[in-house]
Amino acid sequence: MGCVSSLGNFPDELWRNLLLGKSGVGPIKRFDASSFTSQIAGEVRDFPPSEFCSKRDQARFSRYVNYGIFAAQQAVRNAGIFPANEDPSRCGVVIGSSIGGMGHYYDASVTLSTRGPHRVSPFFIPMSIVNMASGEVCNRLGWMGPSYTVVSACASSNHSIASAFDQIRLGRADVMLAGGADETVNPLGLSGFTSMHAVSKRNDSPETASRPFDADRDGFVMGEGAAVLVLESESHARARGAKVLARIAGVGLSSDAYHISAPRPDGQGIMLAMQSALKDSGISAKDVGYINAHGTSTPLGDLAECRAIEKVFGVANAVPCASNLKINSTKSMLGHCLGAAGALEAIATIFSLQNQKLHATRNVFNQDPEIHLDVCAEGPCSHSFDYALSNSFGFGGQNCVVVFARS
Repeated sequence: MGCVSSLGNFPDELWRNLLLGKSGVGPIKRFDASSFTSQIAGEVRDFPPSEFCSKRDQARFSRYVNYGIFAAQQAVRNAGIFPANEDPSRCGVVIGSSIGGMGHYYDASVTLSTRGPHRVSPFFIPMSIVNMASGEVCNRLGWMGPSYTVVSACASSNHSIASAFDQIRLGRADVMLAGGADETVNPLGLSGFTSMHAVSKRNDSPETASRPFDADRDGFVMGEGAAVLVLESESHARARGAKVLARIAGVGLSSDAYHISAPRPDGQGIMLAMQSALKDSGISAKDVGYINAHGTSTPLGDLAECRAIEKVFGVANAVPCASNLKINSTKSMLGHCLGAAGALEAIATIFSLQNQKLHATRNVFNQDPEIHLDVCAEGPCSHSFDYALSNSFGFGGQNCVVVFARS
C-alpha cells in the first residue's frame, strides 16, 4: 500500500494517526480563502520532495499526478515488487480520480484571461487530464498491461479497485496497481462545492467540522491526497513469497437512478451495491463485522447510507442484526478526499482487519437519533471480525462496495 494524505504520507503513519484520533483538517493555507463561506480543508501540507520524480517533472505535473506517482511507487516498494522482474504485459494500473488536475485548469484559465493563449503551458493538457496518473505510473514502471482511469466522482477509487480486481480474475493480468488521487483544494473546487452548499461552514472549529452520523452535521469537509494498493493473483503472490495483507473477497456495483448529487432517501441503490458485494463474495450479512462507511457528514448522505445498512444487516430483511457489526467514518479525520477517498479508506480497512482494531468516528457529539448503528463514537476499539465492507458512493448515484477479508 502507498498513500499521500493530510494525516501522513505513509500507510503506517496514516493508520497511527487515525487510531490516535488526530484530525488533518485545518484552515486552508494554499490560497487566500477568506472570501469563501467555507475556509477549511484536509490539505496535504507536508508532501515530501519525491525521489520518484525529478524537480522538473514535479513542476510540470499537476498535484494529483504527483500524489498518484508517489503513492503508486511507494506501494510497489512496500510490496517488494521489482518491476523489471515482472512480465510487463501482465502488469497494469488503474488509478481513478474525480476531477484530475483541477489546479492546472484553474491556473491555465487565469493565464489565458490575463496573458493570452500563447502563454498557456504546452504541458497544460497532458498534465491535467484525468487519466495521466495511471499513464505516468506505467511509463515509469515500464508496465504494458491494462492501464486506464475510472471516473465516478467520489466512488472513483473503489471502482478502480473493483476494475483492477476483475482484470486479475478474468486472467488478463497478474499484478494491478489500483487506487485514486485528487487535488480539489483550490479556488475553483472550493467555489463549486460552496455554491452547492455541500461543505461545512464551521470555520471556527476545523477539527470538529466533519461530523459523520452526528445530528448537527452540516456538510462535508474537502480533502485531497492519493492511495494505491498492489493487487495480485494468489498464485503470483505465492510464487514470489509475498506478504499478503488482505484478500478482496468480492465487489458490488449499482446506480441510484435518482439525482445528479443527492442520494436516494430510501438507500435502495446502496442496498443493491452491498447485497451484490455479499453475493459476489459468497458470504452473508452475518459474516460481516465492520463497515468503513462512506460517511461524508452530509445530512442526506449519512442517513441514506445508514438506512441501507440497517435494512441489509437488520430486522427489515428478517436477518437478525449482528451485534458484532460496527461502522466508522475515516472522513471524520481526513475530510472527503473525493476520488482518493475509497482507496485511503481501503488502507484503513485493511489495517483494521490485520490488527482487529477500529479507529473512532471523530466528532459524534450527539448521534442522529435516526441512525441506530454502533458508529464507534466512543473511541478506537478492539474488534474481532473476518470480513469488512468499504463503501463509496459518487455524485450521479454511482455506488461501489468492496469486501475485504483477512488473509
